[in-house]
Amino acid sequence: MRIELPAAAIEVTVGDITRQEDIEAVVNAANAWLMPGGGVAGAIHRKAGPALAEACRPLAPIRPGEAVITAGFGLPNAHVIHCLGPVYGVDRPEAALLARCYRAAIALADGKGIASIAFPALSTGAFGYPVEEAAPIACSAVVEALKEAHTVRLVRHVLASDALARRFAEATRKAAAR
Repeated sequence: MRIELPAAAIEVTVGDITRQEDIEAVVNAANAWLMPGGGVAGAIHRKAGPALAEACRPLAPIRPGEAVITAGFGLPNAHVIHCLGPVYGVDRPEAALLARCYRAAIALADGKGIASIAFPALSTGAFGYPVEEAAPIACSAVVEALKEAHTVRLVRHVLASDALARRFAEATRKAAAR
């Protein structure tokens, strides 16, 4: 699914975040220490190679809602933007922190002149954020951040399942209609 906004587009797809060859920056669902883990972080670190962990060391730790950027190393993307999403029920206020992740990543990309960025569903895996709550927050934050962006022209939500993609597509349509 693709939605055209006045100055950018948002896509929602099912796929592998490490195989977005046409995207300049992918977002890592990072842990505070920016080290390999499970899920998205593990997949990104495996594909990027050990140089990614070395580049991350001096940037850590980060706090929930924050984003930092590194090179993409072995990934097909020039950059990785590492975001620490909130742990549901632990990091408060979790909705504001989740929205801040998406806004911070887009602002960071925009500041570096990056035109395209791909996100996983931040905080919805091991961090336990319910998708039905996370999707509207994420999609609204993306739509709002794109209104301020100068260089980011494409945001792609790369999701692990059709059910997740349906949720994000619906939330994107609603956010874009506001």
